[in-house]
Amino acid sequence: MGHTARHQERRRWRHRWRHSLRARLITVFLLLALAMGLVFIGGMRGTFASGWRDAGLPLVTDYIDRLTAEIGTPPDIARARALTKRLPIAIRIQGPGINWDSNPGRGARRWGEGREGHASDVLSRTLANGDRVSFSLDTPNWQNAPHGIGWLTLALLLALIVGAYSYVRRLLRPLDDIRAGAERFGGGQFDQPIPLRRKDELGDLARRINTMAHDIEGMLDAKRALLLALSHELRSPLTRARLNAELLPATPEGRTERDALLRDLNEMRDLISDLLESERLASPHAALQREPVDLAALVREVVAEQADGAAVQLDLPETLRALPARLLDRTRVRLLVRNLLGNALRYSTGAPQPPRISLRTEGGGVLIEVRDFGPGVDAAQLEHLTEPFYRTDSARQRATGGVGLGLYLCRLVAEAHGGTLEVRNAQPGLAITALLI
Repeated sequence: MGHTARHQERRRWRHRWRHSLRARLITVFLLLALAMGLVFIGGMRGTFASGWRDAGLPLVTDYIDRLTAEIGTPPDIARARALTKRLPIAIRIQGPGINWDSNPGRGARRWGEGREGHASDVLSRTLANGDRVSFSLDTPNWQNAPHGIGWLTLALLLALIVGAYSYVRRLLRPLDDIRAGAERFGGGQFDQPIPLRRKDELGDLARRINTMAHDIEGMLDAKRALLLALSHELRSPLTRARLNAELLPATPEGRTERDALLRDLNEMRDLISDLLESERLASPHAALQREPVDLAALVREVVAEQADGAAVQLDLPETLRALPARLLDRTRVRLLVRNLLGNALRYSTGAPQPPRISLRTEGGGVLIEVRDFGPGVDAAQLEHLTEPFYRTDSARQRATGGVGLGLYLCRLVAEAHGGTLEVRNAQPGLAITALLI
C-alpha cells in the first residue's frame, strides 16, 4: 500500500513537472549551474595539479630539505617543537631509538601511510643515522578551514537558487495573468483585461490578446444587436400575416388552406422566439430574474396547460416542507418544463404508459426528471440531442420533430441556473434530468 502511494506521488510530481514551465526552467538552471561547477572544479584541479608537478614540487622539496637541516642529525626534538609552534605544520620523527609526534593520536592516515600514490616521499626525509622525519599541513586550523568554506559555498549556492527561482517566477508572472485572462474571456467576461506588467514579448502577447478579446466582444455585441433588430423586424410582418390569415373567408375550401397557413406562421413565430431566447441564455451577460418558486405548483400548472396533460403521471412532493420554494427564474424554468414535457408527449404515441415527471432534491439543488416510455433513441445520438437544430432520424419531419431547439434551450436554462442536463435511455423510453441549483 505504501509503495503504491509513493509511486502515485512520484507520478503526480512528474506530471506537475512536465506541465510547469517554471519548474523546468529552474531544473535547467540548476543542472547548468551544477555542470559549470563540476567543469570549473575539474579544470582548476587539473591546473593546480599540473602546476604542482611542474613548479611547486621543486620549491616544496627545497623547503623540506631546509626544515630537515634545521632539525639536525640526530634530530633535535626541541628544534622540531619550536618549528611546529612557529609554522602551521606537524612533525613526526621515527627511528630505532625515537618515536615522537607533535600531534600524537591523530592517526597514521594523515601522514599518507598505506595510501598508494600519496606525496609522503616528498614530505619525508631519512637522516644519515636512519631516523625518518615526516612533515604535514594537517593541523586543526587547516582541517577546519575547508569545512567553513564548504558551508559558505553551500549557503551561497542556495541563495543563488532562491534568487533564480524568484526571478524566474517574476519573469513568468505574465503567463499566469494571460491564463486567467483567457479563462475570463472564454466565459464571456470582457470587462477586466489582462494587466500589462512588462514591455517584452510576454507583454506584447498580453496586449494582443486584449485586442483580440475587445474585437470578439464587439462582434458578439454586433451579433446580438442584429438578432434583436431582426426579431423586431420579423415579428411585425408575422403578426400582420396572422391577422390577414384569420380574416380569410371561412369557406370549406379555404379553411384547410387557412389552417395550414396559420400553422406555418405559428411555427415561424416559435422559431424566432426560441432563437432569441437561446441567444439570451447563451450570452454570459444575461441575468436571471430569480424569485421564490414553488416548483411542484409550477409543474402542475404546465401539465394542466398541455392538451394531453391529464394522462401525465406526477411524482411530486405533497407539501411545501418536502420541497421548499427556491430562488429560480420562473419564466425560464417554465420554458424548461414545457419543452421537456412536450418532447415526452410527442414521442409517447403508442407507448404502454404516459410520460412521468418527478421532482426531488439532491445536494444543494433540485432534480426535475421527465421520462417517456416510447421507443427511445440510438445510444450514439444521445450526446447530440441537446445541440441546436439537431433532430434524430425518426424525427426528421417538422410535424413531429420540431426544429431541434427544445432540448438545447432546456440545457441552456439548466446551465444558467448553475446545473446540468442529462439525457439517457431508460429502456423503455427516454429520461431527461435537469439539475437546478
